[in-house]
Amino acid sequence: MSNDNRLKITEIFFSLQGEALTVGIPTTFIRLSGCPLRCQYCDTGYAFSGGEWMSFDEILEQVTANKTGYITVTGGEPLAQKGCIDLLSMLCDTGYKVSLETSGALDVSAVDSRVVKVMDIKTPGSGEEKRNRLQNIEFICGQDQVKFVICDEADYDWSREFLQRHNLSERCEVLFSPSFEQLTATDLADWILRDGLPVRMQMQLHKLLWGDQPGK
Repeated sequence: MSNDNRLKITEIFFSLQGEALTVGIPTTFIRLSGCPLRCQYCDTGYAFSGGEWMSFDEILEQVTANKTGYITVTGGEPLAQKGCIDLLSMLCDTGYKVSLETSGALDVSAVDSRVVKVMDIKTPGSGEEKRNRLQNIEFICGQDQVKFVICDEADYDWSREFLQRHNLSERCEVLFSPSFEQLTATDLADWILRDGLPVRMQMQLHKLLWGDQPGK
């Protein structure tokens, strides 16, 4: 079997969507292994290596066991595996509502137009600001979302300037999140209100419910 027809999977699990515009909806998550980034706040370091090779048919068999029409493909960085693009299209063809969580460091131009892209912009506080692939912004459309994980007030100021310079709020929904246990949600909310930013503040529902448990 060609590697193009299978992927290395860390886990497939069923939970509530914790972020983005479908927050709270029961969703099947497919977590691919591997990531070229090392963000200082990463909570999925266990997905950097290891995992199990699975064919598309094996993945679909596990997915269909969960009674939901929503699937999120995440990582790690899912686009680091070449076959991810084909998996996304296959899931759409099967009738699922599919979203992709991506770091924004790899090319998103080939992602199926039916897939909702939830793309990070890496702030200085992440330690990976230089990995932002700015060319990806032109492939973001109205159904997609751009996310900033904000570690401190300097990160907030940087994100606000980036938002304005690239007119992101006119392109798609923009999400500002406090980095878990690094920045209080109240501080971030106060700054957004003070500046009247056209963004949606979000907190990670799954962490409020279950903390840092893997597979939640």
